[in-house]
Amino acid sequence: MRKKVVAGNWKCNTTLQEGVELAKAVDKIVAEKGASDVVVVMGTPFTHLTKVVESVNTKRVGVSSQNCAAEAKGAFTGEVSAAMVKSTGAEYVILGHSERREYYGETSETLNKKVALTLENGLTPIYCCGEPLEIREAGTQKEYVINQLKETIFSLSADDFKKIIIAYEPIWAIGTGKTATTEQAQEMHKDIRDAIAAQFDAAVADEISILYGGSCNPKNANELFANPDVDGGLIGGASLKAEDFIEIINAY
Repeated sequence: MRKKVVAGNWKCNTTLQEGVELAKAVDKIVAEKGASDVVVVMGTPFTHLTKVVESVNTKRVGVSSQNCAAEAKGAFTGEVSAAMVKSTGAEYVILGHSERREYYGETSETLNKKVALTLENGLTPIYCCGEPLEIREAGTQKEYVINQLKETIFSLSADDFKKIIIAYEPIWAIGTGKTATTEQAQEMHKDIRDAIAAQFDAAVADEISILYGGSCNPKNANELFANPDVDGGLIGGASLKAEDFIEIINAY
């Protein structure tokens, strides 16, 4: 049975002190009124990982980095390796986010290295895919997104692939206030699941959690999560407020 997952992506927000307070608030509110069948994850800046892990019950709230290096170690100033992330107690890594691809030039080759290192270190990748506005307007979003998967995680073995969480993020809906309609979200999530079944098999496809990431908030989460192939959300701005985040967690 597929897991329901709600993961927050804090992006470049909060000081260490603010982040720890937010993490504690999320942990407390999840303990008090969180849905017991939802996997909750907080994606914090690298600087916060160790302190956040120490500040929450990680059996209740998982902790994720927002990226990792494409190399295991070495003379790569400013980089943070998957092994370093693992050593903090974090369990997840967000990879392939559109902002990383667009602003920092991450390619499929780079992401293949990052996915491999993440898995080697026993971390769970939350792997992002999605199309820009011009692709959506051209009506070629299915081909575009499936090709992103073919160039990267579809080269994994079935056993490794089953360790991944996928996040579909229509780039045109990230931070814009625009949201894919429930029909658009379900259509693409089903296309992704069908492609997984074709690459591996139906059993593998049915195990993979596919999250929606694109201006998901307390007002639209219930409608989005009602779709049969939407297994949760990768949440940006709304994850920075504990009360908003819990509403999304409880939106099933």
